[in-house]
Amino acid sequence: MIKLEHVSKAYSAGIPALNDVSLNIEEGEFVFIVGDSGSGKSTLIKLLLKELEPTDGTITINGRKLNRIKRRQIPKFRRNIGVVFQDFRLLKDRNIYDNVAFAQKVIGESNRSIKKNVPMMLSLVGLAAKYRSYPRQLSGGEQQRVAIARALINKPKILLADEPTGNLDSNNAWEIMKLMEEINDNGTTVVVVTHNMEIVKAMNKRVIKMQKGMIVEDSEDSYSDTKESTGGYQDED
Repeated sequence: MIKLEHVSKAYSAGIPALNDVSLNIEEGEFVFIVGDSGSGKSTLIKLLLKELEPTDGTITINGRKLNRIKRRQIPKFRRNIGVVFQDFRLLKDRNIYDNVAFAQKVIGESNRSIKKNVPMMLSLVGLAAKYRSYPRQLSGGEQQRVAIARALINKPKILLADEPTGNLDSNNAWEIMKLMEEINDNGTTVVVVTHNMEIVKAMNKRVIKMQKGMIVEDSEDSYSDTKESTGGYQDED
């Protein structure tokens, strides 16, 4: 589903943000990407979204080499990738229904389909009863659920989540990650960038650790041997 072959990315200063990274993520996997600030996690996500171009190497997503995708084809390419951010990025002047519907309108979906799909997606994330609410009326966890619904409404094959629990308390963080696990169980490939190591330990998924632009560890049980039964998760900050 996702393949990087000897990928490097250097910015203007010449110091590589990614340095000869090779990686395979199979269809249906749930993968955590961890590492300190500046380790290359955000650069990796931007490369996968074709927001940046690699300095060297090849990236292939769902069988397509990204270097062969022309600029005008990028919007269509991104339809197969749902993205969730730490800061939600909801439209503050639109209610929850319209926030999710917006993603379908962008691709030209019919009003009939939108009226069918949006309630189904809001039900999936547990917000069917709040479809008329505005982002300011929701908790942080609820806003992130809306962001997930919007990311999934066009049925992407891949969900990328960049620090999706960064602005949430421990209980809401747990609920969001369990929701992502359910999404993964339904066949969506999920890649989560996070610094929340308590969540990583408890979820027991494949973990890719980055440091100074390189992958230094890749093992699905790297962080699963010291689980703590705390009844919730705490950020390490």
